[in-house]
Amino acid sequence: MTVMNSFLIVMTSLPNLLAAQELARKLLEKKLAACIQIQSGIQSLYYWEGKLCEEQEVLLSAKTSANLWDEIEAYILSEHPYDLPEVIALSPSQVNPAYAKWIKDETKPS
Repeated sequence: MTVMNSFLIVMTSLPNLLAAQELARKLLEKKLAACIQIQSGIQSLYYWEGKLCEEQEVLLSAKTSANLWDEIEAYILSEHPYDLPEVIALSPSQVNPAYAKWIKDETKPS
């Protein structure tokens, strides 16, 4: 794997800041992510069970090693308060090599 695709940005939305902070801490403690950013004030519009929903949510973005995708996805799904949480991973096309190395050093499979 090259430096450019050796890590992922995994995103999920949560109902509030407290839920996002709790999940972020757990991911960091388990070494499933090296860095997590939380952005509040996200407005989400979607259909759920045939009904249009408009919710205020919090976006969590976790930087992790690509080889941890299966573990971080499974962990988020098991700990998430939603029935069907968004769990999306993006692979950056360009990454500072020193930053990518730091992410690799800070994460590890269980």
